[in-house]
Amino acid sequence: MKRLVHNILAFAAVTFLYIGLLAPTAHAEKSTPGYNNKIPKNIMTLDKVDTRVGTLEFFDGMPTPDTVKTVYDHLDFLRGVEVFLNFIPATSVEGIRLGMGEMKATQSNQVLILDKLMDSDPLFLTGNTDTVYASVILDLQKDGPTVVEIPPKCGPGTVNDAFFRFVTDMGIPGPDKGKGGHYLILPPDYDGNLNPPVGGMETDVNGRKYFVSKSTSYTNWLILRGFLVDGKPDASAKMFKQGLKVYPLARAKNPPAMQFISGSNKAFNTIHANSFQFYEELWHVLQKEPISFIDPELRGLAASIGIQKGKPFEPDARMKKTLVEAVAVGNATARAIMFDTREPGAYKYENSTWFTGFIGGDYQWLKDGGSGGRYLDARTLFFYGATVNTPAMTKKMVGKGSQYAYNARDKEGNYLNGSKTYKLNIPANVPAKDFWSVVAYDPQTRSQLQTSQEFPSKNNKKSKLDMNADGSVDLYFAPEVPKGHENNWIETVPGKGWMVLIRLYGPLDPWFDKTWQPGEFEPLE
Repeated sequence: MKRLVHNILAFAAVTFLYIGLLAPTAHAEKSTPGYNNKIPKNIMTLDKVDTRVGTLEFFDGMPTPDTVKTVYDHLDFLRGVEVFLNFIPATSVEGIRLGMGEMKATQSNQVLILDKLMDSDPLFLTGNTDTVYASVILDLQKDGPTVVEIPPKCGPGTVNDAFFRFVTDMGIPGPDKGKGGHYLILPPDYDGNLNPPVGGMETDVNGRKYFVSKSTSYTNWLILRGFLVDGKPDASAKMFKQGLKVYPLARAKNPPAMQFISGSNKAFNTIHANSFQFYEELWHVLQKEPISFIDPELRGLAASIGIQKGKPFEPDARMKKTLVEAVAVGNATARAIMFDTREPGAYKYENSTWFTGFIGGDYQWLKDGGSGGRYLDARTLFFYGATVNTPAMTKKMVGKGSQYAYNARDKEGNYLNGSKTYKLNIPANVPAKDFWSVVAYDPQTRSQLQTSQEFPSKNNKKSKLDMNADGSVDLYFAPEVPKGHENNWIETVPGKGWMVLIRLYGPLDPWFDKTWQPGEFEPLE
């Protein structure tokens, strides 16, 4: 037995010695040159790598000076593009604030009112020709908690923060449900005992019932709409002038007098820049708003190109040249996303060119309930072409609120051309309790198309439309009046493109279940 054990141990010793002697040789054959071991190729960097930004060169993984310059220039460029795409909501609100300033509406008691409707003179992202707008910029840093008194019968109204995030609805889709009421908007640094959820809550404040909301920013945009009565804006203009009041809560017992400034038939601009000025607009936003306004990731993105709260924005010549190119590519990208979206969920109907501005159906721009994170391209599509963010636009609110669809192409998929003539059929029984309209827009400005017509639109409540025998309506789009179709003609501009929005106020079930849909644009020449 002892002999057997001895033999086994001896064999084991010889075996291990043999393996040990072989190991260095086998190891050396498999090792990567310059290493003791085999190094996975997928963690190594070649000495030369061909890429879209050129050939990148390295000494044993360390970039050469030329490569360092190339990749840093490219990184600055990429971040400049991303800043443009991600901060469109912020600069869009800033554009509105600047446009309101052009019209001397800078205080919370100063209302820019489109009392004769919005015509094509103002530059305003896809503004409608069908409701009386009342627009106010709130400055919660200056005024503190601010009261908004809404008159009864007010149409859809919304407060958005300085990043176009939802604060509260007012009017018909709001908690007052069109009956009017007192709203209280709290600033981001409010530290009292009111703690409203997103969208607000009803509570007593100083013995009065308020719908209370808290904003994440100091600058907020209040936008209200009033409906036409007998096809005219007079009643809604009067409603706002007599019933709309905005004032600091601290001055509730002696509020400042309201001032109403007409914006109808006035040329002013509310649209953010598509040039280097975009970054300057963003810089101003970040100086005004608190650190908590945006998350560290977004704030770091802006800071990476020199836009930071409390610091001047002074890019050197190289960085400015890079950002000029970045904003041009960012703008082109936003236009591709808007006018030729690759998101299949954007198109409302099968084999149709009608698309929605609210891809994903979430006002917070969350994809697949949040599992897909922020729906970045969906957010870009919406805010590059439109304003106002509210859950009311994404919810099925039968008979309330409003619904929209865009179109920029004919039935063959070609961009709409102002030199040509088109027919658009609006089938009978449009599912809109209040009204429907079609408005033509300029793809450059995303504002109303400027022609000899004051309003580039048709509305079933204010326009005298010729009806077909089956109850449908044919609208005609052309640079000159098609013979016999004067009442149904929307003028276009030769050599220019155009697009439309169809709006349904008080949308009914057939819109939501898609048993009713507008026709496609049919070229007639």
